Amino acid sequence: MRIVIQIPCLNEEATIAGTIADIREATRELGDVVVLVVDDGSTDRTVSVAFAGGADHVVRHKINRGLARAYMTGLAVSMNLGADVIVNTDADNQYKASGIPALVRPILDGTADMVVGARPIDDIEHFSPLKKRLQRFGSRMVRFLSHTEVVDATSGFRAISRQTALRLNTLSDYTYTLETLIQAGRSGLRVMSVDIDTNPPTRESRLISSIRKYVMTSSMDMMRVFAVYAPLRAYLIAGSVPLAGTVLLGLRYLFLISFGDPTRTHAPSLILAGIFAGLGFLIVGLGIIGELLAVNRRILEELRLNQRRKDVLEGKVMAQVNYETAKRPEEREA
Repeated sequence: MRIVIQIPCLNEEATIAGTIADIREATRELGDVVVLVVDDGSTDRTVSVAFAGGADHVVRHKINRGLARAYMTGLAVSMNLGADVIVNTDADNQYKASGIPALVRPILDGTADMVVGARPIDDIEHFSPLKKRLQRFGSRMVRFLSHTEVVDATSGFRAISRQTALRLNTLSDYTYTLETLIQAGRSGLRVMSVDIDTNPPTRESRLISSIRKYVMTSSMDMMRVFAVYAPLRAYLIAGSVPLAGTVLLGLRYLFLISFGDPTRTHAPSLILAGIFAGLGFLIVGLGIIGELLAVNRRILEELRLNQRRKDVLEGKVMAQVNYETAKRPEEREA
């Protein structure tokens, strides 16, 4: 069984070598382990330091494409490297590499398709109380939307099987963590969590430049993916708001004409109730149309899955964005 450990990175020359060294130490007993670095347009010495630190393969985007694109490129290249299991970790060494065996074991045993490393959120000192509450709330929302029991939804320390990698796709350029969990859960894949440990921070988070931006972007991503994979339910929830307003306004109208001033028609309440009713039924109608379109989406997903399987067998690249294979310093000189 080949395990490919992919490391998306951007300007990580200070930490990438240490991350790779810890991975090598933690995976000595796992057999065939390949370390793949996905450089997302770094402008420093990340590529050369990664090779010097022991990376087996380095691919790079010529420009910064975002974490989600780097993740998907890593999956594509991992498939072409013959991966049976793919582990994703951060280049800043946030996650302790000693947790890798626990991540891959359920997949090797055939009991899970995706395993997510659950950080001890309450014990992480550099997380503010607000961030801890948001992490817990976000994970609860993802569990609701994805029908999984994942504990730490935003954790990027995770392992997936080969067949899971063939199924996954991301629409976001920002982050892949929430979207792929909802997608996996809604696709009937087996998702589980295992406890892992973290290292002290080596730098400020680049993904979360502000909590407000992260919450807004993540919320939009979750709502979009939920609408794609459960359109009728999503639109029923949205349509229930104006329909509830219709009921309340209707009751108000009945009350006013029964017990109010008999000289008044109370037409505004009736008109507003009609507007809310039209809006509510329109939203529900869109949900029904979305549910019908979801049938086509599932057919297209199966066609894409079959094509990806064929591409892997033929050794074709499945990357969603253009990338290049980085050369070692000695190869460039030659």
